[in-house]
Amino acid sequence: MIEKRQFYINGAWVDPAQPADHQVIDPSTEEPCAVISLGSQADTDAAVAAARAALPGWMATPAAERIALVEKLLDVYNSRLDELARATSLEMGAPIDMARQQQVTSGTWHLTNFIKAAKDFRFEKPLGDHAPNDRIVLEAVGVCAMITPWNWPQNQITLKFGAAAVAGCTMVLKPSEESPLNAMIFAEMVDEAGFPPGVFNLVNGDGAGVGTQLSGHPDVDMVSFTGSTRAGTAISKNAADTLKKVHLELGGKGANLIFADADDKAVKRGVLHMMNNTGQSCNAPSRMLVQKDIYDSAVETAAEVAASVKVGPASEEGRHIGPVVNATQWGKIQDLIQAGIDEGARLVAGGTGRPDGLNKGYFVKPTVFADVNNQMTIARTEIFGPVLSIIPFETEEEALEIANDTVYGLTNYVQSTDPERTRRLARQLRSGMVEINGQSRGAGAPFGGMKQSGNGREGGAYGIEDFLEVKSVSGWAAE
Repeated sequence: MIEKRQFYINGAWVDPAQPADHQVIDPSTEEPCAVISLGSQADTDAAVAAARAALPGWMATPAAERIALVEKLLDVYNSRLDELARATSLEMGAPIDMARQQQVTSGTWHLTNFIKAAKDFRFEKPLGDHAPNDRIVLEAVGVCAMITPWNWPQNQITLKFGAAAVAGCTMVLKPSEESPLNAMIFAEMVDEAGFPPGVFNLVNGDGAGVGTQLSGHPDVDMVSFTGSTRAGTAISKNAADTLKKVHLELGGKGANLIFADADDKAVKRGVLHMMNNTGQSCNAPSRMLVQKDIYDSAVETAAEVAASVKVGPASEEGRHIGPVVNATQWGKIQDLIQAGIDEGARLVAGGTGRPDGLNKGYFVKPTVFADVNNQMTIARTEIFGPVLSIIPFETEEEALEIANDTVYGLTNYVQSTDPERTRRLARQLRSGMVEINGQSRGAGAPFGGMKQSGNGREGGAYGIEDFLEVKSVSGWAAE
């Protein structure tokens, strides 16, 4: 049993103010794999105080020196990739190869992109030629609370840390209590890289405890949260009394529009994208909209691809999907699969219960429903599991109407070989991101949504901007 009860506060590992043990469960076995402590108000206050005390010095540190420390962190990070991958795989169920190839390398990617963006970033600039003595100064928001989820832990931690660090903010991280081990390794890396005490702090806890304490804390200037829309709403309400800045990366119900002229691999690509990370991604293409000309063949292909997806323990090497994170999620997914059946959707792959041969662990069958309409529960609810809904459409206008008929607006997808159509739809789809024909977004592209998928953007220069305040200065003397 791994024991990690301490918190990282003001540059040191410290004991919690009062004992509050919490077991971390291995979702492949349903057995405890680690013990951490959940923080109290005293722990939260200590971490915030450390960040507040470190803020003036860190803001005054030249940007080049802040960037150099992030570069050092990247070197340390790369030296501990396998350790990070093993922790991530153990605590949240990502298969070990997937953890190595996707989970922890997302952190390398984001830190690298922040370093590049920061080196070209102008923290002071003229207002314009018409006002030669006016300057725009971009300065740190201040003390930032970073509340991160379990599904892509290093992805979210580095997206927040990298931007905040180069912007000159100090930080308190509350990782998910479901996946705290990788975050504690990250804190060790920050320490090894030599960041000044108090610039980065970590307190473990749950949302109702440390999460609420941070989002309402009078000495926290900004909350950056990634998680469910329900929790994001609660954080916004709790933060309102102090009028702090709130950055939210929330849920999604992405539509994947597949037209009759799409390439031959569009359906397979969409199914595999949906099943990746066991469907536990906010930007998953969970609604597959298929033009009726190719609908029957698409349903057949989707069923075949889903049936070919293997499910197994996270510790096993190979190309398969692992369990979902915990019993609560497993039960919710089972209920939603049953709701799809009860409401008349046609089950063409998977279904309720565990896959054959797996009688323990939070494993879910890769599931595909056909003949779904957009008013069904499975079409409107973020399931956060390996469950795909296929919806037929006839015209581009109908596809657009269905795609936009959701409270969410994170990522939508378009598959068509008609460039005019893809551009037209990219402009009309109400989402923060649109991916066309399987092309991934480039380095530094902003990640974020609209509507109930949240606000703000993460990644590259856009992510740095979210941790900065705009200061307008007149009468600036010429240098």
